[in-house]
Amino acid sequence: MRRRVRRYALVPAGAGLAVAAALVLAGTATHGGGSGAPDGRAGTALGTAAGAAAGTSVMDPASRPDAPVLAGEDLDGNAVSLAGLRGQVVVLNVWGSWCGPCRAEADDLERLSRRTRGEGVRFLGINTRDRDPAAARSFVRAHELSFPSLPDPTGELLLRFPPALLNPQAVPATLVIDRRGRIAASIGGAVTEEQLRPVLTHVAREES
Repeated sequence: MRRRVRRYALVPAGAGLAVAAALVLAGTATHGGGSGAPDGRAGTALGTAAGAAAGTSVMDPASRPDAPVLAGEDLDGNAVSLAGLRGQVVVLNVWGSWCGPCRAEADDLERLSRRTRGEGVRFLGINTRDRDPAAARSFVRAHELSFPSLPDPTGELLLRFPPALLNPQAVPATLVIDRRGRIAASIGGAVTEEQLRPVLTHVAREES
């Protein structure tokens, strides 16, 4: 099925959370066909969101909430933190090796990561619900992902985010964090380079 490319739009101050909530809810429809959930249940039981998001909006800076604290060792045992990326635009992608739509978007994310690095954009993953770290590392190797990912086998990291912006039951999901550490955009479902690139260009051009 062809994924449609959506345009982004600025959201008036005070309306950002409401719009983001609608976007996340639009991306929570679940689908089967994945490689299976880590606890043996079908992907639908874990809330795998397939397909592109219903829309992508950049919130007005005055309405953006701060991103929560994220810090720890990545899948390779290296220290990484969201705070350490302050001053950069950060693409925060939630994925799991068991998630079919995550596999579909991985190559686009890696390609965009390389192309936007010179613009001050950094990518950080949250690897959720992979009980076996080996499966997550295999996913990283298969897609040649160069950006780090924090392991989140129980989904605890996802619960730190406002549910209106990041539904912990919808995977994959992508957030764009501005240079001041605030959530600027929320995308539920698999994302394409064409969909994400204009959002990153807009946020990267903002004053820090």
